[in-house]
Amino acid sequence: MSDTPLQIYIDGEFYSKENAKISVFDHGLLYGDGVFEGIRFYNGRVFQHDEHIERIFDSAKAIHLEIPVSKQELGDIVLATIKENKLQDGYVRLIVTRGAGELGLSPYRCEKASIIVIASTISLYPEEKYEKGLILATCATRRPTHDSLSPAVKSLNYLSNVMAKVECMAAGAEEGVMLNSEGYVAECTGDNIFIVKNGIIYTPTVASGSLYGITRTVVINLVREAGYELREVQMTRYDLYTADELFLTGTAAEVVPVAEYDKRKIGTGTTGPITKELIGAFRNLVETTGTAIY
Repeated sequence: MSDTPLQIYIDGEFYSKENAKISVFDHGLLYGDGVFEGIRFYNGRVFQHDEHIERIFDSAKAIHLEIPVSKQELGDIVLATIKENKLQDGYVRLIVTRGAGELGLSPYRCEKASIIVIASTISLYPEEKYEKGLILATCATRRPTHDSLSPAVKSLNYLSNVMAKVECMAAGAEEGVMLNSEGYVAECTGDNIFIVKNGIIYTPTVASGSLYGITRTVVINLVREAGYELREVQMTRYDLYTADELFLTGTAAEVVPVAEYDKRKIGTGTTGPITKELIGAFRNLVETTGTAIY
């Protein structure tokens, strides 16, 4: 971590952590009305920078939220915030809220969207979890359906994910599997899901309720480059229970193996060979590619 005090970007200015504030009338606070991205940077390079900027604009468009800067300008703001904090490795939380308005649901009373960027360090899981694997449990809370709030929108309304996290932690697990309304596997509380069975790699379709994960897409490409077959399918808990290997992908988690799910040992109960290969390929990619910050 840099010795520089944390500086947070809010609507064109940088503020210390203690002085970074938004209005209590901001619709992001009042109604979860906004979108966000989690972005990683390594060795002075932002990983999948353009893809994250593209996705937040897609999420904003889906909820009829106008981001008050261009894609290029928003990307530059992210880079400037990392520079301001003098960081080489870390995590960015990019947030666009509807902005301050009045009490009441109407988004048209908010004059202008607000942009907030936090750049800091992150360590979601200790290194031993990448060697031994996580413990998973099924959550009672279901993933929102496409006819309610589309799972493709990375919105500030994350309460279902939070409740699912509470449930899996209460069960003694570190991550939770969320099902869709039909009982098919969607994703975890913050990660996409992959399994390996007989040398073939499977992942739930986005129609099942999973996010269009950027790390998910990167890993799919790595899988195919390595010569493995990849299938996107509807997946049940049975498929996870009987998998040879199970691993999760996400911006913060990267690629992390699973050792146990619902008290059932996955494969040998440790990181499988294909998962280990993909972890290595992913780490090599993040260390050697990305948009230069400095």
